[in-house]
Amino acid sequence: MQINGLGGVFIKAQNPEKLYQWYENNLGLHRDAQGNFVIPVERMLPDYTLISFTPVDTSYFSPARQPCMLNFQVDELAPVISSLAGNGVRIDDHLEESEFGKFAWVYDSEGNKIELWEPRPIFYNPIDLGEAE
Repeated sequence: MQINGLGGVFIKAQNPEKLYQWYENNLGLHRDAQGNFVIPVERMLPDYTLISFTPVDTSYFSPARQPCMLNFQVDELAPVISSLAGNGVRIDDHLEESEFGKFAWVYDSEGNKIELWEPRPIFYNPIDLGEAE
C-alpha cells in the first residue's frame, strides 16, 4: 500500500459556519460545491505535504489547546500579516525565520493557532539548470 497524498483535514468547531466565514474573510479560502475548502494543487509547493506528530505535552501550539494545527503556505508573509492585523485578527508576538523560510502564527475566531509559512525560494528549486549559459 502507498499513500498518494493528503485527502483532507477534518476539524471540530463550536460554530462551523462562523469558522468557515472567518477563514474565507481572513485567509481568502473558498468553498467548493459541497461546502468544503479546496486549495488548488498548483498553488502549493510541488510534491510537498508535511505530516508531523508532536508529543501531547508540546508547547508549540500554546497558548491554544487544540490537538492539531493548520499550516498554510503564503507567497509573502509580511503583507498577509499586515492584512490580518488590519482585520483585527490576533497575531502571535513570536515570528521566526529558519532555513525553511519565515513563520508567523495567528488565531482564528475559535482561538485555534494557525501557522503561516513563507518558504524560502531555494526550497522551491535549489538548482536551476535552465539558466546556465
